[in-house]
Amino acid sequence: MAPGILARGPWSADQVTARWAEEIFEPSPQMTADADAAVAALAERGSPSHDGLGARFISHELGDDGRLTINLQPSRWSLRLNASDAANSVAALCAVRDCEGRWLAGRRAEWVASWPGRWALGAGGAVDFGESPVETLARELEEEWSVSAAELRGEALVMLPNAMVMFVGQAWLAEGVDDLQRRQVLAAEAHAQLRHAAVLGARRGQHEVG
Repeated sequence: MAPGILARGPWSADQVTARWAEEIFEPSPQMTADADAAVAALAERGSPSHDGLGARFISHELGDDGRLTINLQPSRWSLRLNASDAANSVAALCAVRDCEGRWLAGRRAEWVASWPGRWALGAGGAVDFGESPVETLARELEEEWSVSAAELRGEALVMLPNAMVMFVGQAWLAEGVDDLQRRQVLAAEAHAQLRHAAVLGARRGQHEVG
């Protein structure tokens, strides 16, 4: 599957459905060895991340009513760490704006599994087993930024060059969430790969928060 946009929204939270297969994905011996090495490297640098079940992309369906259904398969979480072939592992990126539409970004901790120490246009991480990617957006925003979105929607489903599938969404924060002022940076300061994913998913024009 070639890199690029697989599907483009926007989708409200209730328009996105995850359909999970029962069979767990069996990686090749090389993929297994690479995953083992990646988990060991995380432990060596003090990361509390632990292996488990995440999501692997199988296919997607766009309904006439505008709904997006994503067909997923349980898969080893650590496969997503393979820089050359993430085996269609699924992650979510929740780009964040304040109530006036300004982009917000934060520097990721040094111990996290992906993009450690880099600026990100919001929160992101792997889709856990049993989740919908929209639920992942909300969970990562709560875990990483300790905030809830006033409005949340999906924007795009993107295949990255390393065979990772990224569900890109946007969150708008309510007026008065002033403790996030320290996170505000120009979008150009964010890491290029994340910035590109956010731009791919963003709708043209200004979004009105009401």
